[in-house]
Amino acid sequence: MNLKPMSVLGVLLVATLGGAPAVLAQNAIYRCGNEYTNNANQARERGCKLVEGSNVTVVEGTRPAAGGASAGAPAKASSPAGAPKVSANDQRARDADARAILETELRKAQARHDELVKEYNNGAPERSALELRNVQKYQERIAELKASIARSESDIEGIQRELSRLPPKP
Repeated sequence: MNLKPMSVLGVLLVATLGGAPAVLAQNAIYRCGNEYTNNANQARERGCKLVEGSNVTVVEGTRPAAGGASAGAPAKASSPAGAPKVSANDQRARDADARAILETELRKAQARHDELVKEYNNGAPERSALELRNVQKYQERIAELKASIARSESDIEGIQRELSRLPPKP
């Protein structure tokens, strides 16, 4: 078989380009937040957007090693490799200091809460001269007091949670 050089080049070109659409053709890709899918039904159900104009490459992240802590057991806290070691006596002293600070803060928060509750007076705080004429101002102060009471209760609960995390007193 005697082929001209141009015909061989033509055959190669046709073979290369003839297969290109199959290689370049890609199913429609839809973006659903941070996820991508090529399932059109699923994309319609989730309200995903069609990705146009470029190919999409998705690389999955790495998975944690299976030899780690079991799913039911919490991971044990550890300090970084270069962290200085603290003696047991020093740690007890730090814990005692932390407990004293938190107990002081708890007393302050409870005192502030008691003041707010007293001022709130079961939803009927004493009116000032300005509030006698301006009912809206009085309503705003009641709302502020109520919010402050809720905030102080939340603060007290948070401090008590922190205290419960500390080791018991020796």
